[in-house]
Amino acid sequence: MYVIIVYDIEEDRVDRVNKILKRFLNWRQNSVFEGELTNSQLEELNQEIALVIDPSEDSVLIYKLANKNDFETIVLGKDKSPIDRIL
Repeated sequence: MYVIIVYDIEEDRVDRVNKILKRFLNWRQNSVFEGELTNSQLEELNQEIALVIDPSEDSVLIYKLANKNDFETIVLGKDKSPIDRIL
């Protein structure tokens, strides 16, 4: 599945959440990550983030799509981290 995660997390926890997300997904811009995950990877990611965030103050939104071809990204302005890089 393809996943887009956006978050609003208190400053003292942001670095820890970013480190977790960078292990699983591609960074797009401030507070936004995306990429392909298996169900088990998504479950692991959810568990790790749940240990770091404070649910009474922090918000993490996870958008699940069947695959990366089911949506279109429109960028206005500079694309801070394009994920379609050629290797």
